Amino acid sequence: MKRWYGKLLGFFAGAALLRANPLLGALIGVLIGHAFDADWFRRRDDPYRVLGLTADASDAEVDLAWRRLIAQYHPDRLAGAAAELRRQAEARSREINAAYDRIRTLRKRG
Repeated sequence: MKRWYGKLLGFFAGAALLRANPLLGALIGVLIGHAFDADWFRRRDDPYRVLGLTADASDAEVDLAWRRLIAQYHPDRLAGAAAELRRQAEARSREINAAYDRIRTLRKRG
């Protein structure tokens, strides 16, 4: 389900902040709320997103997600496949491993 609450909050906040023209404020608020709902402001290199998790995932969930994804995208599973498919699997497995390593590093620091 798509998020909608950013648009709603933006509507009311924009209308309240621009009292001179509440309709314009509401429109601007809805546009900004849509940007937040669509994750336009989220960092694209989020390691949790690569593994399909949120930042509050436990260590066991991180390990399980990494194992599941690396088993799915490991290049050795595609030994007889086309070269392009193997290259894509190698790139994806590098991305998965980098995200896993980044999460482990962040959690050791914290």
